[in-house]
Amino acid sequence: MIGYVTLGTNDLPRAAAFYDALLAEMGVRRLMEFGGRGFGWAAAMDKPMLCIMQPYDGRPATVGNGVMAGIAVDSREMVDRIHAKALELGGTDEGPPGLRAEGGDGFYAAYFRDLDGNKLDVFAYG
Repeated sequence: MIGYVTLGTNDLPRAAAFYDALLAEMGVRRLMEFGGRGFGWAAAMDKPMLCIMQPYDGRPATVGNGVMAGIAVDSREMVDRIHAKALELGGTDEGPPGLRAEGGDGFYAAYFRDLDGNKLDVFAYG
């Protein structure tokens, strides 16, 4: 159902380097550029995309309280790798990898914030 998620940034080169390195862990690459204001990453053009953008209105990007993007992966090992990579790249921990009761049986997840403070979750079922 989700086509794409857009996160705001105030430092496009820094955010692009963060997501290039982070998403490369999953074999995902940058597929789109939005006129110098942002970029999009996906496994393929027909798959969900994660985008970073400088706000269209020219005002500073801010973090939405309660807003979070979830990144689905195929294994607990990949959850661990992505979370560790995010922290290595300067992201901050919002919850270490582990089973989460709130996600139902077998929901293994980790939470982090990117360099702009946007909250993300990487998760696997099973």
